[in-house]
Amino acid sequence: MKTIVFLSFFFVVFSAKAQLPVKWDELSAPEFPQAVNQSGKVCVVPLGIIEKHGPSLPLGTDLIIVRDVVLKAAQKEYVVVFPEFIAGQISEARHQPGTIAYSPGLVWQILEETCNEIARNGFEKIILVNGHGGNNSMLSYFAMALLNKKHNYAVYLANGWDIYAEGTQKKEVESLFAKLPENSLGHAGADEAAEIKIIRPDLFKPEKAKSESGENLARLKNLTNVSTGIDWYACFPNHYAGNAATATEELGKAILNSTTNGLTKVFRDVKADTDVLKLQNQFFDEADKPLKTDQ
Repeated sequence: MKTIVFLSFFFVVFSAKAQLPVKWDELSAPEFPQAVNQSGKVCVVPLGIIEKHGPSLPLGTDLIIVRDVVLKAAQKEYVVVFPEFIAGQISEARHQPGTIAYSPGLVWQILEETCNEIARNGFEKIILVNGHGGNNSMLSYFAMALLNKKHNYAVYLANGWDIYAEGTQKKEVESLFAKLPENSLGHAGADEAAEIKIIRPDLFKPEKAKSESGENLARLKNLTNVSTGIDWYACFPNHYAGNAATATEELGKAILNSTTNGLTKVFRDVKADTDVLKLQNQFFDEADKPLKTDQ
């Protein structure tokens, strides 16, 4: 009996040691090729930003949240997670203390070169998981612009929020949203505050949530059917939208759980995908000889 117990213990310890880290920076060089193969040649890049999140949340809120859900999902469906990325589009918050706003050209160059380097190290599929709303348009254009020249990898875009593996989880989150007071949600509002309340409760300061206004000032309401680069500042000069004070632990757990499960499905689907790279290569072949493309 003692021998069986000892062998079982040895197996558990050996298995735990054999488990590869999901973080790129925690892998050793000899482990790295194994990780590339085990991941199905899929690497995930969590994208956050450093910006003001109202008076009660940390500057790295987006980064903290996206890093948390990506790592939890990677533990469920193995992929390699690149060190979190803070270079993004945040020019609209340059007037607020603590914001790190790199020039647009540098942001673009470092993102493309990072993808190139990830691919050079053996990955064929790169998932950019975005945790910052201000990156949405930039990343959409970035993915399209990669078609400008041939690449030996494919880029997939996913948001670090509003991703649901099943409809019941979406309904649960929406029902909790409905219970909140009006105008609670938004940038640095109850939704993000609820997540930070679970991940890093020590960084959430609810007593300061009402020290600044998160109200929409609508200072350009005279303009309809057009938009400008100053729109966000015109509406929310405090870089705060909503009311973080109404955040609940129940909401935070529900959002984080549903997002983690949604990203797990995304990772699984991308690993199984065989169409994107095939179609991308076909596109590049046709783009080189457009006059021979079937009409």
